[in-house]
Amino acid sequence: MASSTKSERSLRVILIGAGGHATRTLLPTLHHLPFELVAICDLDEARARQAARKWGCSAHTDLARALDAEKPEAVLLAAGPGAHPPLACRALEAGVHVWMEKPSSYRARDLDPVLERRGDRVVVVGYKKAFMPATDKAIELLSAEGGKALQSALAVYPIDVPEDGRRILEEGVFTNWLGNGCHPLSLLVAVAGEVEALTVRRSRHGGGMCLLEFAGGAVGALHLAAGAPSSQAVERYHFVADGRQVVIDNGSRVHFQRGIPFRYGQTVSFAPEGLDHGAIVWEPQNHLATLENRMEFTQGFYGELRYFYDCIVEGRPAVRGSLEFARHLTLLYEAALLSEGREIHIADLG
Repeated sequence: MASSTKSERSLRVILIGAGGHATRTLLPTLHHLPFELVAICDLDEARARQAARKWGCSAHTDLARALDAEKPEAVLLAAGPGAHPPLACRALEAGVHVWMEKPSSYRARDLDPVLERRGDRVVVVGYKKAFMPATDKAIELLSAEGGKALQSALAVYPIDVPEDGRRILEEGVFTNWLGNGCHPLSLLVAVAGEVEALTVRRSRHGGGMCLLEFAGGAVGALHLAAGAPSSQAVERYHFVADGRQVVIDNGSRVHFQRGIPFRYGQTVSFAPEGLDHGAIVWEPQNHLATLENRMEFTQGFYGELRYFYDCIVEGRPAVRGSLEFARHLTLLYEAALLSEGREIHIADLG
């Protein structure tokens, strides 16, 4: 994966939403991509103008006027799950491609009008974990020639599924489960495929387990590690297939274990001679100020926006981070809130 080059065609884009995430993460990431930021739009005029001055573009408070005045090829939505579906619909009706930040909506059904209006436009939802270099490597390793079907998957993430889930869904309450639960779920689905059934089992002291049955036959668990210090390296993913296992630690270290020649009671070295067995590790270096060890790249922000750009210029529909992917993840979010220890079949939720 390379950063942009001067020979690439530049795409005119408008950023909708000038909040902290947009100014702290999205705008710096655009520096590495062939996008021409022509305007920033926000309901808060002062905030829109402040961001526009800093990034050298126009400021707007109304999307329709911004679309008419700036004639963008794409919009980047960072306005929150309640605003994303209607804003995406307006942009698509204007013939504009859409990238939106996660979460894409409060309910899966809220994305149906967006799906109806998508047509031949590209729509990508920015589930960064699904676009991390570490995730790409895990998919490559597990699907490489000779790879067997995935058997099991485990994720550890410092989060909890709140109680009173039905009320949360009905009232559209924003919770950490909506805002960040999609991180581990998106990585699991990106690697292991869609989920058929889900069960949440809570500890009496907080946290618990979210048990997953994948359509491909694997089983998995998301350890709801609420209580773990989120300021420390807690996050981990562990995938097992026959003869292979892949571990992602802290989003930036990939460990591939191929096994060694082994005879019970006779093998005397854990590191026998040869290079075609044992473990391989990939992790970024930090002694050079280069791109691959920057947060925008290791956490997937660059990857998701690069994929969006590539789909547009190559004229192909999005598969990764697609609306269908987002709708499935939102159904998993809903199922977890409704489970209360019961198995929920995702197909039953629509």
